[in-house]
Amino acid sequence: MVEVKRGEERASCRAGAAAYRGRMTTPAAAALPYAEFDGRPATEDDLRRALLLNYGHFTAMQVRGGRVRGLDLHLARLDAANREMFELPLDGGRVRGLVRHALESAGAADASVRVHAYPPLGNTEVTVMVTVGGPARMSSGPRSLMPVPYTRTAPHLKRPGEFGQTYYARLARRSGFDDALLTGPDGSVAEGAIANIGFWDGTAVVWPQAPALPGITMGVLERELPGAGLESARRAVTLDGLGAYRSAFLTNSQGLAPVARIGDTAFTVDEELMRRLAAAYEAAPDEAV
Repeated sequence: MVEVKRGEERASCRAGAAAYRGRMTTPAAAALPYAEFDGRPATEDDLRRALLLNYGHFTAMQVRGGRVRGLDLHLARLDAANREMFELPLDGGRVRGLVRHALESAGAADASVRVHAYPPLGNTEVTVMVTVGGPARMSSGPRSLMPVPYTRTAPHLKRPGEFGQTYYARLARRSGFDDALLTGPDGSVAEGAIANIGFWDGTAVVWPQAPALPGITMGVLERELPGAGLESARRAVTLDGLGAYRSAFLTNSQGLAPVARIGDTAFTVDEELMRRLAAAYEAAPDEAV
């Protein structure tokens, strides 16, 4: 009976992966990733629960050849958020196993992967959803950002259902900008809508010290920049003090991009700086999932 059940599970995974690959052949369906809950293909009930229950947390990563840069930071993020939100640990070994299983089921070695954790259903372990989509990379073109008077609740937690970020990002695009820049009531710069922001004053990379999500790419760069000969520091950054910086850039799981303008303040698109940042990131060790 056990072998029959395992065979059924493998067949179900193969069917789910085939459906995933079929969806990914058309642009209109490319936004629909393959999904598993606790290591099995998602059911309608699983997806309905995820849709209706926004209390949870997640991390997003780019996988290349089955390997991830900053994997330790992703696992630490998930465990810390789980302990804070559910008073339960989230074992890194369990997460890695679920990600490997989903990648194998989807037939993908290069992918965009998200790991979501939801409240436990009558047991002592949270429900973990892993989604696998096509690999993605941030466009390297210069960005314009519109400062908006908004900061996230509990910004150190990465979680679904963030209305404010989406609302202001759309407002920024309607106003002729590429994205929004989240700022506090005192004009302090915090983060982009879905990215961290860094500044270059000619001698050091400066990250705003206002409360923000500690991004994984930012964390990798903070570890690698000293070895690449670039000073990295966290300081207060305000809208009225942007003139002190020559250049700015965005980072998230999909990469890096220069910032050409924040509001009415223009920045130099420093191609040499962007090359050095990219080289520092690429030099960081990756790790097999």
